[in-house]
Amino acid sequence: MTIDPKAAWEPYRPSADNPWDRLKAGHLFRRAGFGATHAEIEAAVAAGPEATLDAVLAGRPDPDDFAKTSEFMASERSMPPGAPQERLSAWWLDRMLKTGHPLREKLTLFWHNHFATSNAKVQNARAMLGQYRLIREHALGSFRTMLTGMGTDPAMMVWLDTTMSVKGKPNENYARELMELFSLGIGHYSEGDIREAAKAFTGYEIDKGKGVFNRRKHDAGTKTVFGKTGPFTGEDITRLCLELPASPRFIVTKLYRFLVNEADAPPDELLAPLAEQYRASGFDTGKLVSVILRSNLFFSPAAYRARVKSPVDFAVGIVRGLEGSVGTLTLAEALEGLGQVLFAPPSVKGWDGGPAWLNAQTLLGRNNLALTLTSAPRCDPAALLARHGKTADEDVVDFLLGVFLQGDVPAESRSRLLDYLGRAKATAYPVYWTADDRANHRLRAAAHLVLTLPEFQLD
Repeated sequence: MTIDPKAAWEPYRPSADNPWDRLKAGHLFRRAGFGATHAEIEAAVAAGPEATLDAVLAGRPDPDDFAKTSEFMASERSMPPGAPQERLSAWWLDRMLKTGHPLREKLTLFWHNHFATSNAKVQNARAMLGQYRLIREHALGSFRTMLTGMGTDPAMMVWLDTTMSVKGKPNENYARELMELFSLGIGHYSEGDIREAAKAFTGYEIDKGKGVFNRRKHDAGTKTVFGKTGPFTGEDITRLCLELPASPRFIVTKLYRFLVNEADAPPDELLAPLAEQYRASGFDTGKLVSVILRSNLFFSPAAYRARVKSPVDFAVGIVRGLEGSVGTLTLAEALEGLGQVLFAPPSVKGWDGGPAWLNAQTLLGRNNLALTLTSAPRCDPAALLARHGKTADEDVVDFLLGVFLQGDVPAESRSRLLDYLGRAKATAYPVYWTADDRANHRLRAAAHLVLTLPEFQLD
């Protein structure tokens, strides 16, 4: 599409040709969270875009069971440093399912992939939880504060070997990734900048579970980075990175790909206004995200279904749409087979995402996970349909397509679902099945078929 940079970031206003409807509400809830329930979609349509966006950006207070469960699951007793990986992943999935602020949790997932620290090397669940809390606190706040905090985050210090970096033997890992992956991108620094910056990150160590600065192990001499010279510390290098014009553009581009379109190569003139606004705001991510989510571009065809659902989005979206609950340990194990283990990205570059999420093996895994969830007693589609009074086949199909896809599928897909429900009535079931057993099996199978549609794999 040809996009007018000036109009792209202006606030979306509904019109007769471009109305606020269930499709736009569903799109917002997928990108700014993990999908929505039937009631949330209907309430959003009734409330209109401005009120809905205000609510999404502000979030709701977390429910009592969220706080109690989260605190218990993250206690020293239940989550000691040596806790298994699956328990860490399950803890976060529980928060995603219960949070009152899905946008904050979704942006925490974005920043987790940005800083891409893996417990496979850190081997300390408590340190990983500490990094999660740092990210979540600033996910919609100051990127400057978060990036500075990463320099003394214990999990990051182990992950990129900062603890091994001392005067006379600087380790370049953190300095390199700070520039390449965290703030600037390739092409905006030199190898000399990295070598000099590495000296600034000497003397940082972990004491009693906290990152601290030990001046005795620090190289206090002068360093020259980006053409500037001084007795820099790690915090100074972070500041120098953020002062370069490449930094706001780099972060804005990544957020554009996460929130708008991951396959697009946006032109400079489209992102320049956002980058300037981000820099001028002091790297206030909440303000930036607000501009993006309220924009004409976000609600345009250029953004609609322009991302492949990650395994986490796929799984959590199903549970939310079914208004159910699930054992998150089981869910964490299933996500491993789909290629996304929370707190364990595959490399310092994080997950590739996009089309890389989909192949013959992972599509089969998604099919199997959808079958498992639609067969789970606490996620029962038959019970959901009963609560909403949907019994006729056409009502069943329209409700399921409405919840998960806001009805936006080819007419042929809807016809095939109706054909299945009709044929299933004549299927030979085990003789000991009751009439309710047969009816419920049909409904669960119909829900499973909806979740395996190609459209549901897109975000």
